[in-house]
Amino acid sequence: MIVIADYKSGNVKSIANMLDTFKVRYKISSNAEDIINAEAIIFPGQGHFGQAMEKLEELDLKRVIIEAAVKKKIKFLGICLGLQILFERSEEAPYTAGLSIFKGEVKRFKEGKIPQIGWNNIKTTKNNDYLTDESFYFINSYYVVPEDEKIISSNCSYGINFCSSIQKENITAVQFHPEKSAEAGREFFRRWISSIS
Repeated sequence: MIVIADYKSGNVKSIANMLDTFKVRYKISSNAEDIINAEAIIFPGQGHFGQAMEKLEELDLKRVIIEAAVKKKIKFLGICLGLQILFERSEEAPYTAGLSIFKGEVKRFKEGKIPQIGWNNIKTTKNNDYLTDESFYFINSYYVVPEDEKIISSNCSYGINFCSSIQKENITAVQFHPEKSAEAGREFFRRWISSIS
């Protein structure tokens, strides 16, 4: 079963609506046992880096997410803020540590209208199983800068070129919102769901 991690800081309903179209079994839960025993985890996100990490600590989910994604290698999909918190730190909350699953930081855009809101084209890398070079829907003021560029699965341009998604082993995470990205987003979900064994 897919578990949508509910830590009171994510766009859970729109993810559930997308999964409904595939008629797959899923559960929305903030229960550690549900998450650690899931076949796959979707970690949605909207809002503030620091507040999200606080919520994870309160719910005792920081430890659980790391154990599930890193130790147990459960299939994991992070969306928007769900990508950013996989890294060590963010300019949005300089004194708050992220999950630190990957080395790197989250930086704020310095050019253009902030936040970026709307459709933007991504360019995939060879390190990618689920995406094609299409337009996806973004709402973000911050972007990730991975220390290891090999984990980048797509890039995008908004004043600067930035990492729009990553992929490593069981972990996939995207800066855009595939659940709001029409047919391109649906196709991304179809491929990711098909990969769950």
